[in-house]
Amino acid sequence: MRIPKPKLIHSLRAALVIGLFTTQNLSAAPQSIEFNRDIRPVLSQNCFACHGADSASRKGDLRLDRFEDATASRKDSSPAIVPGKPDSSELIRRILTTDEDDVMPPVKSHKTLTAEQKQLLQQWIADGANYQAHWALLAPQRPELPKVKDKKWAKNPIDTFVLARLEQENLKPASQADRRTLARRVSLDLTGLPPTIGEVDNFVKDKSPDAYEKFVDLKLASQQWGEHRGRYWLDAARYGDTHGIHIDNFREIWSYRDWVIKAFNRNQPFDQFTIEQLAGDLLPKPTLDQEIATGFNRCNITTSEGGAIDEEYLVLYARDRTETTSAVWLGLTTGCAVCHDHKFDPISQKEFYSLSAFFNNTTQKAMDGNVQNTPPIVTVPKEEDRLKWESFAQR
Repeated sequence: MRIPKPKLIHSLRAALVIGLFTTQNLSAAPQSIEFNRDIRPVLSQNCFACHGADSASRKGDLRLDRFEDATASRKDSSPAIVPGKPDSSELIRRILTTDEDDVMPPVKSHKTLTAEQKQLLQQWIADGANYQAHWALLAPQRPELPKVKDKKWAKNPIDTFVLARLEQENLKPASQADRRTLARRVSLDLTGLPPTIGEVDNFVKDKSPDAYEKFVDLKLASQQWGEHRGRYWLDAARYGDTHGIHIDNFREIWSYRDWVIKAFNRNQPFDQFTIEQLAGDLLPKPTLDQEIATGFNRCNITTSEGGAIDEEYLVLYARDRTETTSAVWLGLTTGCAVCHDHKFDPISQKEFYSLSAFFNNTTQKAMDGNVQNTPPIVTVPKEEDRLKWESFAQR
C-alpha cells in the first residue's frame, strides 16, 4: 500500500519490461549457469512429463525436479545426477547415447535435445548441479546495473536496464515526451482517467524543476487514485454486487468497496490493510471501519438453491476463502492441495485444511435466503450520521 516515490512513477511501465530481460541479454560477459533460467526450461520441456512431480505419469521411479531425488542412489544404475561428475551421471549417459533403446528423451516422445542443451546440462552438473526453488519463492535481490554507453540518459536504475537493451540492439531511446503527452500518460497510469484541460495547462506552464513531481502528487492526492488502484484489489477479492449464482440476488456490500478505496487514498500500511480484512472484527474494540474491512471474507459467491446441501456449501465457502486468501496474500495456488499435496508449490494437503479451519469458524449460514443482506451483517450509517448513530448505540 506504500505509494512509490513520484520520481519513479514514470518508470513503472519500464519496470515491467525488465522482466523480459535476462542478465545474459544485458551483458556479453561470461556468467555461471542458473537453474531457473537455463536448466529448468530444458528439463521441463523434455524430461518432467515422465520424471517430474506427477507420480501417476512418472517413469523409472525417477524425479528430476528435486535435487534429493535426482541425486539419490539407484539399484540398476548410477545416480541420474552426480554433482560435479557429469561422466558418472546416468542422465548424461542417456542423453549422449546413440542407442535408441536407451536414449533420452525416448524416440517415441518425438523430443530431442540440441547439442547446445546437452552441453549446458553437462556443464551444469560439472558446476555442482545446483537447483533453485521456483522463482516466485526466491527472495528478490537487487541486481547489479548493466554497463551503458550513454550514462547521462538514464535518470534511475530502471532506465539503465532499458538503455542497456536498447544499446544491445543498436537502438536509440525515444526523445522526451512533450508536457501534454506526459500529463496524459501519468494521469491514465495513476487514475485511469485523462487529465483535465486546466491540469494540463498548469503543468505546461509550470517551469519549476519539480513540476513533474508536483503533477504526480496532484494525481496521487485525487479520489480517483484510490478508485483506480482499488479496482484491481476488488478483482482479486472477488467483489461483486450480487450473490453470484442461482437467483443471483442483489448484495449490499458496497461499503467494503468504499473502504478499499479509502484505504488506498489514505495510504494505509499494508500490514494493517491485511489484518483488518482478515480479522478486523477480532481486534480489541474494533471500529465500524474495521468491521467493514472484513467484508473481504463475505465476497464469496453464495446460494439458496433448492436441493443444495448445507454442509457441502459450508465446506465450499471455507475452501473459497482459503484459496482466495492464499492467492491474494501468499501468491500461491493452494487449491491443488484440496485433493493432494501440491505438486509444484510447497503446500501440503494437511496445511491447506489447517488454514481452512480458520475460515470454517463462521456464523454465516449456508443458504443466503435470496435476500440482499444475508446475516451476519453490520449496519453502516452515512458518514454524516456516524456520530449520531454511535451515540444511539451507547444508550
